[in-house]
Amino acid sequence: MGDKLKSSGRKSKAGESQTDQKLSKVTTTRLRRSNTDLAVLFAGALLVADAVLVSLIIAYVPYTKIDWDAYMSQVTGFLGGERDYSKLEGDTGPLVYPAGFLYVYSFIQYITGGSVHPAQVLFGFMYIINLAIVFFIYIKTDVLPWWALSLLCLSKRVHSIFVLRLFNDCIAMTLLHAALATLLYQKWWLGLIVFSLAVSIKMNVLLYAPPLLLLMLKAMDISGTIVALGGAAMVQILLGFPFLVSYPVAYISGAFNLGRVFIHFWSVNFKFVPEPIFVSKTFAVSLLLVHLGLLAAFSHRKWCKHEGGILKVLHAVYVSTVSSFPLRQLYAYGTTSKSLKEEHIVTTMFAGNFIGIVCARSLHYQFYSWYFFSVPYLLWKTRFPTLLRIALFAIVECCWNVYPSNSYSSAILLCVHLLILWGLWIAPPEYPYVDDKTPSRKKKN
Repeated sequence: MGDKLKSSGRKSKAGESQTDQKLSKVTTTRLRRSNTDLAVLFAGALLVADAVLVSLIIAYVPYTKIDWDAYMSQVTGFLGGERDYSKLEGDTGPLVYPAGFLYVYSFIQYITGGSVHPAQVLFGFMYIINLAIVFFIYIKTDVLPWWALSLLCLSKRVHSIFVLRLFNDCIAMTLLHAALATLLYQKWWLGLIVFSLAVSIKMNVLLYAPPLLLLMLKAMDISGTIVALGGAAMVQILLGFPFLVSYPVAYISGAFNLGRVFIHFWSVNFKFVPEPIFVSKTFAVSLLLVHLGLLAAFSHRKWCKHEGGILKVLHAVYVSTVSSFPLRQLYAYGTTSKSLKEEHIVTTMFAGNFIGIVCARSLHYQFYSWYFFSVPYLLWKTRFPTLLRIALFAIVECCWNVYPSNSYSSAILLCVHLLILWGLWIAPPEYPYVDDKTPSRKKKN
């Protein structure tokens, strides 16, 4: 009798435990939906408010002449029939961007007549479109509380980059964010094509390439990844075709020059480094090695932790490719075999790019747009208290608004970057797959 009572007591406790778990899940789901609903409404209000702010900036803040005239001069040479990249020059020097830049700015020149004010209006619309895409990414991942979305609208420098400077960085990053939004739906082929279009505007987008390649290998096998990469390469070939068939060496060396040395005066991050060291090849190689080392460490210990490390991921991808290759049809190449969680995709992409930012030899003022829109997300992926997150965000913004940059501002910026990177390192990694049955180590971890 006593055993029966004990058994029934255990069953009732187990039932209560299961009920509590179900209630907890329901409560969590409701809270997430509530946060999502508030975030959508708040994001809409922010877009309207920021559109008004952008209009006021265009109307009342003087335009800053930097690269626009050079862009228009380079485009005019291209439209005039010049195909030798070494001869497409402006007042800032020869053209150093891939061919997509020329097509986009030719279109901008066509619809604006080369005038600054209509171009500012166009870039104002682009700023709002980019902000809407970023809001979509943030709401989709549900990492930030709804009120923290306001941080994405608070950068004086980023507003200036978009509507007072008209840099091509703005177009490249808008396309990059569009590619990232596409990846959240597991559309790897389409996402990679949009990614390639972003690269054709400016090569800084390649900082996202290592984490993107890792995600593709995890979502598809090697054959699918190769075919998708082939599609991205075809985009570059088609865009650069007029130059590749006429002056291929001038185009490749000019548009894809990875060895450029930036001027020390304009550096925002390593201004405290003496100029002879700053321009030296040793310093550049050292930063590259640190960059590669950090990517390897994060790949092994953070982005592939649940699979047992980067080597086991690569081995599993190889085995999957070899075993399925005879059964594959050409039309099936590149299809998704595993669905990755949206949060894992965004975290890996943003963190991988941020590692490149930390290790970049020179960050000019317009380069802030390369990672500003990821800063709140990365801060909320750390375990830092909310007040510290906001303080770090404010310090980063202040450092980017010191003009000209000095040893103190650049040293502080580097320290904050390293602190954020450390916070990402000690934070627990999210489980990468939508299907809980995919990796065998989930229960162990």
